[in-house]
Amino acid sequence: MKIKIIFEDDHIIIVNKPNNILIHNSYYARNIKDETLLDLLFTQFENHFYPVHRLDRKTSGVLILAKQKENVAVLQELFNANQIQKTYFGIVRGFVDLAQVINSPVKNPDTKVYKDAETYCEPIYKKLLEIPVIPYENSRYSLVKLIPATGRMHQLRIHLNKISHPIVGDYKYGDRFHNRMFEQELDCKNLFLHAYSLHFTQPITQERIELNASFPADWIKIFKLFNWDLN
Repeated sequence: MKIKIIFEDDHIIIVNKPNNILIHNSYYARNIKDETLLDLLFTQFENHFYPVHRLDRKTSGVLILAKQKENVAVLQELFNANQIQKTYFGIVRGFVDLAQVINSPVKNPDTKVYKDAETYCEPIYKKLLEIPVIPYENSRYSLVKLIPATGRMHQLRIHLNKISHPIVGDYKYGDRFHNRMFEQELDCKNLFLHAYSLHFTQPITQERIELNASFPADWIKIFKLFNWDLN
């Protein structure tokens, strides 16, 4: 699998991470033996890269990696200082009617301590399907734009579930009946959470970077089926 490169300079490489690929091996995914993103990038470039932030295995989209290990901390400071804007899109169960800020604390999986977390959620489109999903005679979905102000593990997935609009394809925090409908009726099996854009100033070169990561094939299929246009 060839990884799409969105941006590159002497210090960083920004890629569009596919669904269902780990960034690197970890304790939490110790039973997954597939090639990681770092493995694939090494095969593609014969160079080592160093992730600056994280995306869940099932989440697709934009990801920054450093070319030199010593620059990871410099780049991570952008996230720590809230100097980088991340925008995600998600397809969720139900109709999201109003923009809102979700600020429920999220539990750290290591320490089991709840930490403050904040997500801005804005509805973009809605779709009603005449396909029954237990316990209803039809099914409703929304496309939402998500802007996290914090970066807790699984934050967006937890927050959307908290407001009763879980992300489609999320088998940990989502609705299994809607997940199954997307698989059986629409032939879509991936998590519908995509890291779409990053806006920041590259701290080493001071270049202003604003970029988008194109949507995976499942997303394009749903956009066409639901008549959703993001252009």
